Amino acid sequence: MKEKDINQLSKVVSAATSPLYMPIIGLLALFIFSYLSLLHWQVKLYILIHIVLFTIMLPATLIRIYCRYQGWTKEELKEDKQKQAIPFVILIANYFWCYYCLSVNHVPYTIRCILVTAMMVLLLCVLIQRRWHISTHAAGMGALTGAVVAFAEIFSFNPTWWLCLIILMAGMVGTSRMTLKGHTLGQVLGGYFLGIACALLTI
Repeated sequence: MKEKDINQLSKVVSAATSPLYMPIIGLLALFIFSYLSLLHWQVKLYILIHIVLFTIMLPATLIRIYCRYQGWTKEELKEDKQKQAIPFVILIANYFWCYYCLSVNHVPYTIRCILVTAMMVLLLCVLIQRRWHISTHAAGMGALTGAVVAFAEIFSFNPTWWLCLIILMAGMVGTSRMTLKGHTLGQVLGGYFLGIACALLTI
């Protein structure tokens, strides 16, 4: 495979495994494989809309508007660590508001803990990135790995095949980030184990 094709594939993998998508993946897994599959479809839809709105659509829109207002380009945002903190703050604020809305409507903590994990990962990444460019993509995959382990313990199912799949995906994500020169191996591994730790502590 040519270097150009490898870089293109790495960009696709990196975009498809954005940390923003991790809460959605976790939520869908709960709706399919846990007792939450018994919830009425209207309840599932209500929760799903809130998660999509507050963890993807609204943060992405607000971040884009803010960057345009400041006149920041994507390249500037990638290179300036102080500027990178603003999108994280916007994300955390939206996650917190989503958690509040779900709490008010008495959504089970099993679902809300996904948001708690995501908020903890984001907050720690913000703090760490002031000193070290830790991989948030790897942290998202680590959180997904830890969530599978935790939910396997809670719901008593064998997570072997799911862990094999997620670890394979995590390897692809880490490789893509290093191929694109976004992170070093240490930054990828640091992010991955940070995500695992956050998931095991909060779920």
